[in-house]
Amino acid sequence: QGCVDHPIVLTEAVCNPLYSRQMMSELLFECYQVPKVSYGVDSLYSFYHNRRQNWPCSGLVISSGYQCTHILPVLEGRLDAKNCKRINLGGCQAAVYLQRLLQLKYPGHFAAITLSRMEEILHEHSYIAEDYIEELQKWRSPEYYENNMHKMQLPFSNKLLGSTLTSEEKQERRQQQLRRLQELNARRREEKLQLDQERLDRLLYVQELLEDGQMDQFHKALVELNMDSAEELQSYINKLSLSVEQTKQKILQAEVNIEVDVVDSKPETPDLDPLGSEQSLEDVESINEFEPLFAEEQPEVEKPVTAVQPVFNLAEYHQLFLGTERIRAPEIVFQPSLIGEDQAGIAETMQYVLERYPKEQQAILVQNVFLTGGNTMYPGLKARVQKELLEMRPFQSSFQVHLASSPVLDAWYGARDWAVEYMTREEGWITRKDYEEKGGEYLKEHCASNVYVPIRLPKQAPRTTEALAPSRVLTSSTGNPCEQA
Repeated sequence: QGCVDHPIVLTEAVCNPLYSRQMMSELLFECYQVPKVSYGVDSLYSFYHNRRQNWPCSGLVISSGYQCTHILPVLEGRLDAKNCKRINLGGCQAAVYLQRLLQLKYPGHFAAITLSRMEEILHEHSYIAEDYIEELQKWRSPEYYENNMHKMQLPFSNKLLGSTLTSEEKQERRQQQLRRLQELNARRREEKLQLDQERLDRLLYVQELLEDGQMDQFHKALVELNMDSAEELQSYINKLSLSVEQTKQKILQAEVNIEVDVVDSKPETPDLDPLGSEQSLEDVESINEFEPLFAEEQPEVEKPVTAVQPVFNLAEYHQLFLGTERIRAPEIVFQPSLIGEDQAGIAETMQYVLERYPKEQQAILVQNVFLTGGNTMYPGLKARVQKELLEMRPFQSSFQVHLASSPVLDAWYGARDWAVEYMTREEGWITRKDYEEKGGEYLKEHCASNVYVPIRLPKQAPRTTEALAPSRVLTSSTGNPCEQA
C-alpha cells in the first residue's frame, strides 16, 4: 500500500543532533505515513530491559559497541545528558589493531589476514586481562605461552603439497613439454630465417645500385639504412648471409634429430632488426616456464613417489599463533594510547563522570554499573571494571557491576518491552499532529530516550536606519514617552 500503518520504535544515538531526527521524522511521516513514532537510545533500552529484574532505577551505563563507547549516567530512571561522555573506540578499532599486529607478525599471509577473520578471532579467542602488566609478565614464561597460545588455521590448497602423479604420467607430461618446445623453436627459427632473408634481399638490392652506377639512389639508400659506406654495407651482407646459412642448417638438423637442443630453447633475436620480430607473449611465457625443466639433468631411473616425503609442511605454514595479541587488541578501550589515540580509557572516563556528582549520588550510581553492547562480551571485562572501581572508590565502599543478559540483543528486547507497555499511553509517542505542529525535531521524552532541547531561534536583525526614520518622525509628533518606548 506504500505506507506503514503501525507505530514505529526507533533507536538513535546519544545526544542525537536535531537535524538528524528531523530528517528521519520527515521520512517516516511524509513518505511512509506512520501514525506515531518513538525515539530511544539503544543502551537505555537494554538497561530498561534488564532493570525489570528489581534493579535500581539509577545507575551508570557503560555501552561499548562497534564504533564507540559511551558512559551514560542514569538518575531516577532518566538520562543525565549533561554528564554523558563518549570514547571513539569500539570493536572496529580493536579488529583493525589486531589485523595490523598479525600482518606485521606474518607478512607472508598479508592478504589472508582479513578484517572479517580478525573479528572472528576477537569473538572467539580474545579476553580482557584483569591486570594488563601482570598478564604480560605471565606471557613471558614459555610454559604459560604453550598452555595459553591458540592456533588458527588459514585456508590453503592441498594441490601445492606435492604432485601425486605416477612416474609414467610424469614422463608423458615431460614428453609433451618437449614436443611443445620443439615446435616453438622450429617456428621461431622459420620466422628468424624469413626476416633475415628479407633484410638480406634489401641489402643486395642496394649493392646492385652501386654496381649499376646509380650513385644518387645508392647514397639515399645508405642513409635510410643508417650506414656510412659501401664497406659497411658489404660487412652487413656477409653477416646476414652467414646467419641465414646457420639458421637453415639448424632447421635441417632439427628435422633429423628428435631431441631438442637446450641452447636453442632460448629466443633468438636478429642483430640487425631494430624493431625485433613479432612474437606472441604467450610463447615467451611458455619458454620461461619450461626452461628450468631442461636445464637440470634427467635421472636415469625414476624414484618411486611413495618414498619421497615432503620436508615442508604447508599446513603448519598457514597457521597463526595467537599469543599476547589475545589481550592486546581488546585492551585499547582501557588504554587508547596503544594505538596512538589521545583519549581517556573507560576507567578514566568513568572516574571523570562520577566526580561531577556529589558523594551521595556517586554512591547511588556505582550500585548499578551496567555493561551492555557487543564489545562488552569479552571474558574478564566485568572483573576488570570491578578492579578499576575498587581502585577509584573510597575505602570499604560498596559497588555492584552487572552485565546485560544478552549484550547484543537486549537493546531490541528492551525496545519491544517498552513498546508493549506504552502502546496505549501517550507518553513517549510523537503523533502526526505533533510533527505538523512542533516540527520534525520534536521529541517526547520517556525513560529510555534522549533529553529534548528545543531549537532556540536567533533574534531578528534590527531594521535599517531608512526603515526606522518615518517611525521616528511619527512617534516624535505624539509627544507621549510611553508610546515612544
